[in-house]
Amino acid sequence: MSAPGHPRVLLLHNRYRFEGGEERAVALQLRALATAGIEHRLLERRSSQAGRAQAAAALVRGGAEEQEVAAAVRELSADIVHAHNTQPLIGPRGLAAARAAGARVVLHLHNARLFCAIGVAARDGAPCFRCRGRNTIPGLLLNCRRSVPEAIAYAAGLALHQPLALGSTDRFVAPSHWAAGQLAKLGVPSDRLDVLNHFVPADELAGGSRAHQGRYVLAAGRLSPEKGLDLAIEAAALAGVPLWIAGDGPAAGELADLIERLKAPVQLLGNVPRAEMPALLRGAAALVLSSRSHEFSPYSVLEAMGAGLPVVATRSGGVPELVGEERCVPLGDAKALAERVGALWSDPWRRREEGEQLLARAVEHHSEQRYLSDLLEIYARVSA
Repeated sequence: MSAPGHPRVLLLHNRYRFEGGEERAVALQLRALATAGIEHRLLERRSSQAGRAQAAAALVRGGAEEQEVAAAVRELSADIVHAHNTQPLIGPRGLAAARAAGARVVLHLHNARLFCAIGVAARDGAPCFRCRGRNTIPGLLLNCRRSVPEAIAYAAGLALHQPLALGSTDRFVAPSHWAAGQLAKLGVPSDRLDVLNHFVPADELAGGSRAHQGRYVLAAGRLSPEKGLDLAIEAAALAGVPLWIAGDGPAAGELADLIERLKAPVQLLGNVPRAEMPALLRGAAALVLSSRSHEFSPYSVLEAMGAGLPVVATRSGGVPELVGEERCVPLGDAKALAERVGALWSDPWRRREEGEQLLARAVEHHSEQRYLSDLLEIYARVSA
C-alpha cells in the first residue's frame, strides 16, 4: 500500500527500438516512487517486439492496448496514471481508457513526439518545427521517417488522435523550462504544463571531481544523425583529443567510415550496459554533447555533472539550463567544439574546477529529494 496521503501510481511506457534517456527516466521514477513508499506498477510495451505493420496499424488506430490499460488501472485502483512514451502501442486510446477507468492522467513529454514523426524536431542537420498542432503534412512531404508507408502512418495517426491525447491528459510534464516553452508553442496547453527536472541518485554522485586524471573525452547516446556525433568526431580529429563514444544506433556505420577517413583518435564502444557507465565516467576528462537537435534535458549531461565532469555542449534546447550558457557552443560548429575540448584537455586543473562546479550544480538542483517533492506537487494539482 502507498504511504498515507500518497496516490497509487500506474506508469505507462512504450520502450523504443533504440533505447535511451527516456528508459532511464522511467527506471529512476520507479526508484523514487519505491523510496517514497508510493504504491506503483509499470505497464510496459516494447516497439522491438512489434512488427512494422503492427506498429503502423496501432499508430493509425491511436493505440492497441486500451483494454490492458483499463484493467491495470482497476487492478491497482490507481489514482494517477503517469505515461511516458505511448507510441505506437499504447497511444491516446490508452490515455482515454485510463481516465475512463477512474484515474487522473499525467503525460510526461521527453520530446516532440506528439507533433513530430521522429520525435526529435530536427532534420537536415538543424532543428525543425514545421509540424505543429495537427499540421503533420510537412513530415509526410519531407518523408522524415525515410519510409513512405511509415510517413503516411505517422502523419495520419498524429493528426487524427492528437485531440484525444490532449483531451485525455490532466497535466503535462516537461523536463526543462525550454522544453515547456517549446511544447506550448507547438500546441500543448500551457495552463496544464509543469516542469519536472531529472535527478541524479545520491549513490551516483561523486565525492569530488577526478576529471584532471581523465584519459579520454566521452560521448554517450543514440547513434543517429540528430545527435551530431560526426561533429564530435571532427572536433576530436581537429583537437587531437582521444574520444570514446558509447552507444548504438542507425548511424554507426557512417560514423565508423568517418573515423577512418579522418584518421580520428576515436573509439566506438557500441552499446554499453548501464552498470558499466559509472566506470566510463570515472575515467573521463570531459563529456561532449554535440547534438544538432534541441535536446529537452539529456541524461548524459546530467550524469556527467553528477560524476564531476566538465561538459562541452552545443547550445541545444534545455542544455544551457543544466550546465550554464558559458559552457555551450553554437549548434553545428565542430571548430568551436574542438577549441573548447582542446582547451580543457590541455589544462587538467581547469577540468577539475569545472567538474566541481557542475557537481555542486547537480547536488543543488537535481537531487532525488527535490524531484520527489516536485513530483508530488504535480500529483496534488492533478488530484485537486
